[in-house]
Amino acid sequence: MDKLRRVLSGRDTEEPSGLAEVIDATSLGWGTRVKGFIACFAIGCLCSLLGSCMLWVPGKGLMIFAVFYTLGNIASIGSTLFLMGPMKQLKRMFEPTRLIATIVMLVSI
Repeated sequence: MDKLRRVLSGRDTEEPSGLAEVIDATSLGWGTRVKGFIACFAIGCLCSLLGSCMLWVPGKGLMIFAVFYTLGNIASIGSTLFLMGPMKQLKRMFEPTRLIATIVMLVSI
């Protein structure tokens, strides 16, 4: 069907680029994407919860909290990469309506 579309659109003579082949070869199925999202989001929540619990440890508790909480936030944000894909995620994060929120979030991490 794709070949028919390319022929009708006049793009039949084009050879697929190396990047297109890599993208086709590395695309994940929907089930794999959901599993990756759930795993990464669970790890992020666990790290954030563990960081909050470590806040009360005397001495270096604040530093441990900062490390675990930051890793948890990064993992939780990274979990959406499985659902949307990295480029779509970045494009949406830096849309004009979300730009200020994205900058504030990145600076606070």
